[in-house]
Amino acid sequence: MASSSSSYNKYETRKRDPDPKATALLVIDMQNYFYSMAKPLLPAIKATIDLCRRNSVPVIFTRHRHKSPDDYGMIYEWWNGDIIRDGTVEAELIPELDRRDGDLVLEKHTYSAFRDTKLEEKLLEMGVKEVIVTGVMTNLCCETTAREAFVRGFRVFFSTDATATSSAELHDATLKNLAYGFTYLVDCKRIQAAFSIS
Repeated sequence: MASSSSSYNKYETRKRDPDPKATALLVIDMQNYFYSMAKPLLPAIKATIDLCRRNSVPVIFTRHRHKSPDDYGMIYEWWNGDIIRDGTVEAELIPELDRRDGDLVLEKHTYSAFRDTKLEEKLLEMGVKEVIVTGVMTNLCCETTAREAFVRGFRVFFSTDATATSSAELHDATLKNLAYGFTYLVDCKRIQAAFSIS
């Protein structure tokens, strides 16, 4: 399981700080199904959530799940039927997350957090112009969500220390590609510094 806190130094092509007055935090698929991959991220994810809460930045969680063959799409075929079924322990968010009753939890059935979730409408209703992407997996749901946010006109910040996937090679490939054309790379320290001067 790979995550990297210093990768943004290697891959960033542009630097910008998130604006807490215009930002929402997306916590992607931190579920029991991904626990072995997500567990090492918990300190960075929790620190990022705490920074956002202290600066009145909305925190939005996603939960990937499948309810019936109607929503399997290509995921079922691609992963040979190994999917996250709704109603199972694996589909639930990791209990150690600092999730609160008022937090928005969007259910999704594909890699993008925007598909069939009304995420874009909710962000626009909140006046959000920027998103910080955290969670798992770096190269699948996090990357797809980041790219789609960019295409929909949101400024995107991608966390290097609060995302992870199955290998360092895949993690770094995503960071390199996203930094080239879609996202600003950040980590907890950079977010903290940005929020402290806002």
